[in-house]
Amino acid sequence: MKKKIIFFDGDGTLWYPKKTKYTKHPVWLYKYKRFKNHTSHLMMIPSVLSTIKELKRMGIITIVLSTHPQPLKEADAIINHKIKHFELVDLFDEVHATREHSGSKGEFMIEILKKRKIPKSKALMVGDSYKWDFEPAKNNGIDALLIESEYETMKKQVTKTIKKLSDIFTYLS
Repeated sequence: MKKKIIFFDGDGTLWYPKKTKYTKHPVWLYKYKRFKNHTSHLMMIPSVLSTIKELKRMGIITIVLSTHPQPLKEADAIINHKIKHFELVDLFDEVHATREHSGSKGEFMIEILKKRKIPKSKALMVGDSYKWDFEPAKNNGIDALLIESEYETMKKQVTKTIKKLSDIFTYLS
């Protein structure tokens, strides 16, 4: 069944720290104030730009849901700053900072699907974290893909993984 909407995580899915890439979970950045509002330590993950552009060309709705530990207003400013920094503003229909509890992304997905009148079967979540991306989608009946990394051990219930973002096209039909 063709997907109409794809939710993407930010850190570790669209960009990652230049220093650690897929060897260490990017959440380490939030522990250091010097990285809080800066993007010079980040790089866009290869294949992100071409993949998102192709999804948009296909008419797919693209949405960023990225968990941030800061207060909501500050978290929204940080995620939107990253989207602007990587020149992705025109490629995403919505950008949201989700709250720091594992069910938050699932709540956002359900709310967005209801608002847009899209069934769960037409949605997909793509992320690099089992707890924060894959599990919230699956717990709400939404398909999910987990990006393989050194820091995320694959759970046996994860049947759909990708090595790079462009592998997403395998799962869209």
